[in-house]
Amino acid sequence: MEIGVYTFAETGPEHPPRQRLAELMEEIRLADEVGLDVFGVGEHHRPDFAVSAPAIILAAAATITKRIKLASAVTVLSSDDPVRVFQQFATVDLLSGGRAEIMAGRGSFIESFPLFGQDLNDYDALFAENLDLLLRIRADERVSWPGGHRAAIDNLGVYPRPERELPVWIAVGGTPQSVVRAGTLGLPLALAIIGGQPERFAPLVDLYREAGRRAGHEPQSLKVGINSHGLIADDPKAAADTFFPPYATMMGRIGRERGWPPLSRAHFDAGVDLRGHLVAGSPQQVIDKILFQHELFHHDRFLLQISVGPMAHAHVLRAIELLGTKVAPVVRRELANKPLVAGA
Repeated sequence: MEIGVYTFAETGPEHPPRQRLAELMEEIRLADEVGLDVFGVGEHHRPDFAVSAPAIILAAAATITKRIKLASAVTVLSSDDPVRVFQQFATVDLLSGGRAEIMAGRGSFIESFPLFGQDLNDYDALFAENLDLLLRIRADERVSWPGGHRAAIDNLGVYPRPERELPVWIAVGGTPQSVVRAGTLGLPLALAIIGGQPERFAPLVDLYREAGRRAGHEPQSLKVGINSHGLIADDPKAAADTFFPPYATMMGRIGRERGWPPLSRAHFDAGVDLRGHLVAGSPQQVIDKILFQHELFHHDRFLLQISVGPMAHAHVLRAIELLGTKVAPVVRRELANKPLVAGA
């Protein structure tokens, strides 16, 4: 299993954007040094997040890292230009020596749509069209495109070209249609579990693999990643007590926009339980939860979003260190000793 970290680079009074981006570079460098496999950076267009252009952050990270994969988490493809997205990530791929990845999603926030002149009524159509064009550009150096929401392209080259096929993951939050699309296209699936019991998501993973099988894709090509919120600390109580205030702040702010009730400590603690959605606790607790979820999903990748809310930088660094040095080696060893599951 690949194990890594992703972040939205949350800002706050004690983490203004310039400082937060400097901290982010430290986090990515440390993740590389402790042997994590992936670092993902999200895209938002809000005052509480510092990253609106993930490719620029990842290009900077390419120059200070050696082996870690550098991914968007996510690229809001519905409101972006697929030509520009490909060019940016091909550039990151060349700078990093073949470590760039695109995690494409429709976006859980809507600020980018009016910002870039897109109509929210075209939410689904924009993603389908832009994904199709992105995959055509990935496949062929010269592209012809009939146009639609975007202007037509008549046999034009798109440069630079990466030295290998640029990985494109489809990020979903639980929509069956999105899961089926990823499976049908044979693209790896990144499933965000940010609420509810993980068991509820197992049928979606089964649906993805079945859609891929029906489309003629080999089972081993249908990769699954699980993305979760959490924090790791040396002491389990310290992990929960440290994680709850910023997490509750962030979820409360989003909840007020979407009509959710305030997050209680009891609800949070239920999420920290083995069968809950939060991956927070000591290294052993996190190991246990990753392995428990692997029994459900047989997934190939696990990414932990540590800085959910304005988290102190020292806590983020310690969590990354523990994930790389204490959690990942044990999980990899345990899974290496397990028999492969047919069709998973």
